[in-house]
Amino acid sequence: MSENPLHLAVALDGAGWHPAAWRDPRTTPEALFTPGYWTALVQAAERGLLDFATIEDALGLQSDDHLSRTDRRTDRVRGRLDAELIAAFTAPLTSRVGLVPTVTTTHTEPFHIASALATLDHNSLGRAGWRVQTSVRTDEAAHFGRRALPEIRRDALGTPEADAAVADLFEEAGDAVEVVRRLWDSWEDGTEIRDAATNRFLDRDKLHHVDFSGRFFSVRGPSIVPRPPQGQPLVVALAHARAAYELAAKSADVVFTTPRNAAEVPGIVAEVRAAERAVGRTGAPLRILADLVVSLDADAAEARDRLDELDGRPLRSDAAVVAGSTTELADLVQEWRAASPELDGFRLRPAVLPTDLDAIADGLVPELQQRGAFRSAYDTDSLRERFGLARPASRYAANEEVAW
Repeated sequence: MSENPLHLAVALDGAGWHPAAWRDPRTTPEALFTPGYWTALVQAAERGLLDFATIEDALGLQSDDHLSRTDRRTDRVRGRLDAELIAAFTAPLTSRVGLVPTVTTTHTEPFHIASALATLDHNSLGRAGWRVQTSVRTDEAAHFGRRALPEIRRDALGTPEADAAVADLFEEAGDAVEVVRRLWDSWEDGTEIRDAATNRFLDRDKLHHVDFSGRFFSVRGPSIVPRPPQGQPLVVALAHARAAYELAAKSADVVFTTPRNAAEVPGIVAEVRAAERAVGRTGAPLRILADLVVSLDADAAEARDRLDELDGRPLRSDAAVVAGSTTELADLVQEWRAASPELDGFRLRPAVLPTDLDAIADGLVPELQQRGAFRSAYDTDSLRERFGLARPASRYAANEEVAW
């Protein structure tokens, strides 16, 4: 195996990433809102030795045609189970695969996020992560009634007004991640001493206020959940452009990128590294994964035809769409990795679930293993370890002041 091991993750969303996937005869749309459906998907990811599964979520119904509001379509899957709760109920039914729910920062209090994800890390014994996401949608803001967001249309992207609105959301997201990370650190390791002889359950000196005060949040702390097993669960973010790269560089451990081909990989890697320098990132560099939407079949032509037949038009996506055999996808994986040694791996978005996820676990992974390009067993326990990231000490451990 290479000293720079290949990382593979999967992105789970509804019946699959093709908007008409639910009409494929191999899907089970009647099961989409059942725990058994999601458990089977996460277990398939673990069968394939994948690093982690991300679970999509949002605070409004899915929308294909509008950036800032729902499209009211009824020919697409609409509705979701809560991603963090999916991760929570699948955690005891799996043992090694990472669980990374999507939680938006735009309308969710960081104290709640910190508590939920720390609980997930305890529940999964150190396999939790968080996909940070913002919301530009006015209909989602209307669910809460706390703020008004300007409507941002696709044709307005790049204008000063749209850029300013997006910059605000990213700044808020950065502060939210900072608060969450401080709350995870607010319990030092060993805070729970359970010493009956001295009648102390906690060591008061190891429990700290976070005292964060910023433009968007003022949070006292400490957390109500003891420090997560990983210390800091893995934080991941999707990025397409400079502002998002800088958010990831400031706040995340892993960034998902969207090259269209191998030739674009070195340039995107360079943009990520430039963003790290711009924000003054210290510590471990971002782990960089490329997103791919995949349709797989032993018959490559069948995999390509399936995409067109589902909806009668070509599939469009922010990420590259790859339709073909698992051998062809393995070739592409190695080609893109060869284009830049700093590309750490891929997050694969199955076009149709569970069909394409099974093809990843039972076709792509064995093909890569035969080539010596992917592990034959899980070799770490925690999700951070899997990415070569050390378990950090609490930032408050050296602070001698008692803040609680």
